[in-house]
Amino acid sequence: MRSSGRNGGNGGRGNHRGAGNSRDDKQGQGRPRKPRPEERRYDVGPGATQDGPKSGRGGSARGGAKGGPKQPRQGAGGGRTAPARSREYEARAEERNRERYAGKKDVKLPKTFPGAEQEGERLQKVLARAGYGSRRACEELIEQARVEINGEIVLEQGRRVDPEKDEVKVDGLTVATQSYQFFSLNKPAGVVSTMEDPEGRQCLGDYVTNRETRLFHVGRLDTETEGVILLTNHGELAHRLTHPKYGVKKTYLAHIVGPIPRDLGKQLKDGIQLEDGYARADHFRVVEQTGKNYLVEVTLHEGRKHIVRRMLAEAGFPVDKLVRTAFGPITLGDQKSGWLRRLSNTEVGMLMGEVDL
Repeated sequence: MRSSGRNGGNGGRGNHRGAGNSRDDKQGQGRPRKPRPEERRYDVGPGATQDGPKSGRGGSARGGAKGGPKQPRQGAGGGRTAPARSREYEARAEERNRERYAGKKDVKLPKTFPGAEQEGERLQKVLARAGYGSRRACEELIEQARVEINGEIVLEQGRRVDPEKDEVKVDGLTVATQSYQFFSLNKPAGVVSTMEDPEGRQCLGDYVTNRETRLFHVGRLDTETEGVILLTNHGELAHRLTHPKYGVKKTYLAHIVGPIPRDLGKQLKDGIQLEDGYARADHFRVVEQTGKNYLVEVTLHEGRKHIVRRMLAEAGFPVDKLVRTAFGPITLGDQKSGWLRRLSNTEVGMLMGEVDL
């Protein structure tokens, strides 16, 4: 009984294996054997075979790489669609196109947008470039009726102007609409009032070497005189500021040794006889006195060489130190010696107003 049980068990297992083999044989006769995972091919090119993984979830389930290339789907007519191009191919194609059209000029689009047929620039853009804030802030200036073009107050937005021809004003002050630059330098003593010096001395040009536009100085100051000197690239403004016709006033502080007579101011206002004619001061006052040391302020509109030094010396009071504290509306304030600062839009407008620009 024990022996027959074992034989029965063996026989059962043998029958099971035999049954399995017979099923494999039947499957082999009816359809080709499925390839093992390592035998499958994943070619999707023109010579690809159809024994790769099928599309859908089954490809990865039967050993295919998840997310790997899929076979192209069959079209409606049974033919295959063109394979997708790789990123490398697309990049090379784009580079070839870029090289092909690199030398060609940009095609100008037709001016079909509203206002394109008009000339000039929008007013708020011109104001923003001149430094009056963002375009939105400049639009608010227009809304507040603070802007005028050629003497006419502008109320509508989008008005166009020609920066070369039209006169634009904000709050009555002219706006520098072109690419002009305006600076004030507190010139130290010992600096020559030229943009270049062939003798290698320190000059005004040493303070503006990093500027994009060539600047030039408005008038001169003696080498030993300190204070305000203007630099700009606006030729007409510079010419008018120094022309006697417009009489732009300059103010100086001079250190002299006294005592001084009470009528010194009257003498200077009435006129001092110099070798090249009379010179008159517009204003005179004593700012400070310490013993015999006096600090006096002299204002005049003349621009002759050494004019303040010569006038005081002729009156009997040689100048020890001289500083120009104002050129028209531009004052020195707390600007340090040797410092260059850009003039504000208000200051530029005031300068232009002095000379009817």
